[in-house]
Amino acid sequence: GDSVITVQLTEEDKVEDDVVFYLVFTGSTVQHCTSTRKVNPGSLETISPGHDCCETVKVALCASREGHPVLIVAEESFQFVQDEAYDAAQFLATCAGNQQALNFTRFLDRSRPPAADVDFLDEKVALAFRHLKLPPEWNVLGADQSLTENVPRETLMHFAVRLGLLRLTWFLLQQPGGRGALSIHNNEGATPVSLALERGYQKLHQLLTEEEAREPDSWSTLSHTVHSGDYSVKHHRGLDVYMLTAEA
Repeated sequence: GDSVITVQLTEEDKVEDDVVFYLVFTGSTVQHCTSTRKVNPGSLETISPGHDCCETVKVALCASREGHPVLIVAEESFQFVQDEAYDAAQFLATCAGNQQALNFTRFLDRSRPPAADVDFLDEKVALAFRHLKLPPEWNVLGADQSLTENVPRETLMHFAVRLGLLRLTWFLLQQPGGRGALSIHNNEGATPVSLALERGYQKLHQLLTEEEAREPDSWSTLSHTVHSGDYSVKHHRGLDVYMLTAEA
């Protein structure tokens, strides 16, 4: 989800300004409808929706004009694929509260990937997390809520902060248990806040200590939910396009 899609129109499809184009993605269980932005008379742009599973869906380009029936201009197949970022997000989501798995992730810290790789990892994994269908009871601290804050343990927040993953940290802060994780010590006595300070991650430390921390600037280009319920509506500020998702 959240990739830019460009649609090239053929000569006969380049029509008057009052025609509105949109794309309809039909999957096995959900359907998405996205508005488009006209770049020039021959091309449109929109944003790919975050889908609920990895599959090939049918996508239709539709044209709408007041007083006329909706026309299907073209149809094509579109594939949602499972990549390493999706696998990593799934792994981390199921790791919440699993001490053995969370301790295993610490080997990544010893290899210390270059800053550019960390930034890429942060963006892709956080984006995949945004599109995962997390169960309603999902919690950053795991399913066992009987543990008190005094029990030393590794958390997903420790993982994100240790690697300096700014976007993933911000995402986790918005989830149930995210704020509670900030005061939990691991076996070395470090909290996510003290880890950020110790490692010199100033932006991250600011994010964790500010009362109303703003989302990272680079995320302003992503789609934001403006309605959720039986159906959801997202708005992409950059292209000013809307996306409606509902059960098929």
